[in-house]
Amino acid sequence: MNRILIATDGSPAANDAVEIGLELGAEQRAAVTIVHVAPPFDVIPWSGVGMTSAFPHELGESDRAPLEQAAELAEQHGIEVSTELLVGDPVDEIVACADSHDADLIVIGSRGHGALVSALLGSVSLGVLHETRRPVLVVRGACGEPATETPTFRTVVQR
Repeated sequence: MNRILIATDGSPAANDAVEIGLELGAEQRAAVTIVHVAPPFDVIPWSGVGMTSAFPHELGESDRAPLEQAAELAEQHGIEVSTELLVGDPVDEIVACADSHDADLIVIGSRGHGALVSALLGSVSLGVLHETRRPVLVVRGACGEPATETPTFRTVVQR
């Protein structure tokens, strides 16, 4: 394994995925790239009218924070990483970035909301699994619980 792409959004499940991805990267001596995808638009509901308005999203510190947090963790463990801040649909951007880096593995967290919530809200990890032809490691977090010291995970390989 030469190249690992880790996707993060700063959530507890994503932080678990960063930890495991970094461990794998160190173990395999792989090049590690950590990505975060910011939304292209901010949606603001109009108070009392029942309508919403969308404005182009301006990148800020909150968009960089998950990458800075992950890079700091990598530095603490003596692991060199590169980071990329992307803008767009998270599934499309993660898959495209993995393709452009020719990643041998994508590591991504899952909040563990279950089938109903994922069907209603969508799931980035599920979308990546469906869209990519690369191996994906989904690190599953406990729904509504803080990150654990020993994250649970399962490997799903698509061919």
